[in-house]
Amino acid sequence: MKLPNLTTRIFIGMVLGIVIGYFFPATDSGFSGTDLNILSKIFLRLIKMIIGPLVFATLVVGIAKLGDFGTVGRIGLKTLAYFYFATILSLVVGLLVVNIMKPGEVMNLPLPVKGTDTGVEVKKLTFENFITHIIPTSFVEALATNEILQIVVFSIFFGVAVGAIGAQGKIMIKALDALSHIMFKITGYVMSFAPFGVLGAIANVVAMQGLGILAGYAYLILCFFGGLLFFVFVVLWGICLVVGIPYLALLKEIKDAFILSFSTASSEASFPQTIEALRRFGCSERIISFVLPLGYSFNLDGSMLYMTFATAFIAQAYNIPLSLEQQITMMLTLMITSKGIAGVPRASLVIIAGTLSLFNLPVEGLALLLGIDQVLDMGRSATSVAGNAVATCVISKWEGEFRNAQPVDSGEVAVE
Repeated sequence: MKLPNLTTRIFIGMVLGIVIGYFFPATDSGFSGTDLNILSKIFLRLIKMIIGPLVFATLVVGIAKLGDFGTVGRIGLKTLAYFYFATILSLVVGLLVVNIMKPGEVMNLPLPVKGTDTGVEVKKLTFENFITHIIPTSFVEALATNEILQIVVFSIFFGVAVGAIGAQGKIMIKALDALSHIMFKITGYVMSFAPFGVLGAIANVVAMQGLGILAGYAYLILCFFGGLLFFVFVVLWGICLVVGIPYLALLKEIKDAFILSFSTASSEASFPQTIEALRRFGCSERIISFVLPLGYSFNLDGSMLYMTFATAFIAQAYNIPLSLEQQITMMLTLMITSKGIAGVPRASLVIIAGTLSLFNLPVEGLALLLGIDQVLDMGRSATSVAGNAVATCVISKWEGEFRNAQPVDSGEVAVE
């Protein structure tokens, strides 16, 4: 008997997770949906196990195939220029939604007691912190801790050096190309566990928070997800129309990666799937290998939208008006300091806490969002996947390395 495709199995896992979490809420004794969170942890650990080697192998091979340093620099500048353009758009959308819908004023939530511990470390946002976070002190340490941006930085140096030493470099390229194929084969094995990971993640959220919290925060969730939908179906679609990319076909191709990131609240979870989906869609393999890993550190559109939305929401809840100048300053600050947050636990909340402190807003206001952060993270993770898929297609198109999408049964992860 043939199993349903991956999308169907993930959807079944989501439904079962909701049912189990609802009928078996968190309890001190007996079985609860939270006990199934171990499935989600196993799946995400399996994903983290393959991310570092996969990023290193694919990025080094991609850079080596790009050729000389000038080509790498040209594509790198185009990529970063697009990332910052998309970042500005996502930050602006977040501000527009929160200023138009005013969830902090409309909901009139009881404010946390002054000094409430949110469990989120407040870090001062400085350019020095940003730079030191980018540069690895040890490649092995970066791999061990899954610091994606640091892995990317080392891979760029390594890839350029491999391409510069001629014949000896070709030996390394061949070896790393073989490694990337092996990692994609392992990805196929890991993805077979995805429905169970989704089941555990959803069951845990529903058991811990209950469906009631969704009703209590319905307006906030509606506003935020409305902003995400606007970004995905208006902003990203508009970019694709201008560049000449068939956006609906792209969404169809990445739907498995999109659903997986949504259900696990992790954009990293679908990284291998997104690579395969973009290959099938027609993006250049060397562009995918270069742009997509960078995107997971520099182009988290969903998280960017959330940062301006959440910061302004907390200001509204405390009835602290933010002038247009302050909001623009906040947006520009976030545009710089939020880069490279991939791999940082609760990264969005950490950056928001730093922003609140910078603008003298109550940091304990984060407690207003902690209860539903997991739900909101589902939406922003999926949005970041769509944003990075569009970014890769745009750079492929600009470089003249985008071919027509190939028909494919996208129900399963393709492995070579």
